[in-house]
Amino acid sequence: MIPTIGVLALQGDVREHVHALEAGGARAVGVRRPAELAAVDGLVLPGGESTTIDKLLRIFELRDLVRERIADGMPVYGSCAGMILLADRVLGGTSDQETLGGLDVTVRRNAFGRQVDSFETTLDVRGVDGGPVPATFIRAPWIEEAGADVEVLAAIPDDAPGAAAGRIVAVRQGALLATSFHPEITGDSRVHELFVTMVKE
Repeated sequence: MIPTIGVLALQGDVREHVHALEAGGARAVGVRRPAELAAVDGLVLPGGESTTIDKLLRIFELRDLVRERIADGMPVYGSCAGMILLADRVLGGTSDQETLGGLDVTVRRNAFGRQVDSFETTLDVRGVDGGPVPATFIRAPWIEEAGADVEVLAAIPDDAPGAAAGRIVAVRQGALLATSFHPEITGDSRVHELFVTMVKE
């Protein structure tokens, strides 16, 4: 079975996620309307600006529908801003910011700094074979705390300089997957392959 996976196409690097999902063995489509959401087996929430995506989800009348699909067990992968949207708790957000929720984590927005602080590294990601995964961080969040049912897949090494050392940057909880980084722009589709496998399961 080739799953159909949607990429929320309201803001962010939609095209890159579509290419990575197709390389990972899925049929990928953009999602902007309720009917398009209803037709997918899983959903990717791309990077972008989390408060803007939150507002656009409301404008396009998708927010409550996505929440219902998450509650019903639809697999969802959130990268960067998508991680923030999946988090139950957000630090550093705006007063009116709401999330879709589902991940029992506390996320800090822009934890790694501003655009000029963007960086690339490689990380060992649990569940991804073939060696370290290239990871690009752009105004990225990190997870400050994770609930007991959340599986930590990757963290910044403890010996890294500064406050980032040891911070959690990839997690899975049931059908939900989230990364602080942007695997879709590295040309390495293994994180997307992991998500395609989750959708197939």
